[in-house]
Amino acid sequence: QVRLVESGGGLVQAGGSLTLSCAPSGSIVSANNMGWYRQAPGKQRELVATITRGANTNYADSAKGRFTISRDNVKNTVYLQMNSLKPEDTAVYYCAADLRIWSGVQSTYWGQGTQVTVSS
Repeated sequence: QVRLVESGGGLVQAGGSLTLSCAPSGSIVSANNMGWYRQAPGKQRELVATITRGANTNYADSAKGRFTISRDNVKNTVYLQMNSLKPEDTAVYYCAADLRIWSGVQSTYWGQGTQVTVSS
């Protein structure tokens, strides 16, 4: 079964940086839109950044100027580089992607989530 696998989460001090990665675990035909979302305790899931196959990007206001989303269409991998991290960035970060599998069906897949904790 195809699934999305995330990596790169962890604990970092305020002002530090982390880079998250996400890629399908198995062979796929193609990846279309990809993005990152996050959910902090007691809050709704929110969009962080998205990127199309053509590399058009969209960022939440809280991420603009600090975070950069990018992708590698050969590896079908999406990245989120996070700089100048703040304690309020602490959340579980989820990867999402529209994937076309060998059956020809395209569906939205979600990763299991990776914890990002920013200390004061």
